[in-house]
Formats: sequence, C-alpha cells, structure tokens
Amino acid sequence: MESRRSAVSIDEPGFADRIRAGDRTAIEAVVKAYLAQILRAARGAGLDETQAEDVTQETFTTFIEKDPNFDGRARVRTWLFGIFYKKVLEFRRQMKRSQQEDDIDEVVEQRFSSDGSWLRPPRAVDTDVYQGQIREWLRECLDTVPVRQRLAFVLREAEGFSSQEICNILDVTRTNLGAMLHRCRNRLRECLEARGIKGSHDAKM
Repeated sequence: MESRRSAVSIDEPGFADRIRAGDRTAIEAVVKAYLAQILRAARGAGLDETQAEDVTQETFTTFIEKDPNFDGRARVRTWLFGIFYKKVLEFRRQMKRSQQEDDIDEVVEQRFSSDGSWLRPPRAVDTDVYQGQIREWLRECLDTVPVRQRLAFVLREAEGFSSQEICNILDVTRTNLGAMLHRCRNRLRECLEARGIKGSHDAKM
C-alpha cells in the first residue's frame, strides 16, 4: 500500500491530498525535487550562500506549515515558488536592502533609436576570452535590478519556467511580465554596455 502511495507523481491530482494530510513521503519528495532549484534561485536573486540557505530553509518550513492549505489548483512547484518569492521579499525588507528603480525608459531613449538599434554601439570583445568576466559583470548588473524583475528574469532565463507559471508565482499579468522582462533586459544591456560588451542582451547567467 505504502509503495503505491509513494509512487504517485508530484503533479498528479492525488498528490494534493497527500500534501494536505501531511504525508511525510510526499513532503520529502517535494523537498528532494525542488531543494536545489530553490537554492539556486535564491542565489540568482542576489543572496549570498548563507542568506540563500536561510531563505531556502524558511521556504520549506512555511511549505510544511501551510500543507493543509494546498488545494491542488496550482502545480506544487508554482505554489512552492510563490512561497519562496514572498520569503525573498521578506528577507530584503528585514535586511533593508532596498533597491532604487531608475527610469529605464529615459536610459533606453538615450541609448537606442526608435527601431531599437544602438545610437552608440559598444566595442566588441572576445567573448571566448572574457566569458568568465562577462558572467561576473552580469551578476553585478543584476544587483541593480529591482527584485521582482530580477526574479522574473532568473526564473525565465536560468530556470526555464513558463510565462504563465512566472505570472502565477509573482501574481502579475502576462503584459506586466513582458514589461518587467523588457525593463530587466534593457537595464542589463545598459549596465553591460558601460563595460564595453557588445550584444550584452544575449548574455547568459
């Protein structure tokens, strides 16, 4: 009997009942499936190793505490990352790590023409030689991005979440998500351009 219960897929409807009931096997399956991804996303959100571990632990602690509230309408991953997103926001408020949102529209107007081409093309670099440095600069540039935009970018570009799943996690519309990703990419492009990197909008984490 127990072997059949433990074989239930995380995203099958019956799994919600097991979570609500506090089924230890089901909870362990969720932790095993998403622990590394939550931790990786926490680092992508700009937290150092210790901070990321703390937020990850708090995410799963809250997940366990709220098990009875899981109705199964959302995917387990979506529900879990919704908790994670709130924990990141709480952590940033507690640490008073507020980030200022610049007027990116003004920046874009200064750097790009109406058709999206560069007004002042940055100089090219040998990406094979400087790939490691570019990744480091990208991380530094991500530190200038507001937390919601940053998480949207990380979930989309690094973790491969669908647009609809990110909308559910961040509680935004598809239009808002598109605007957030657009602003984030433009901010990264502007930041990396200042370091002389051509085609910075195509950089990968």
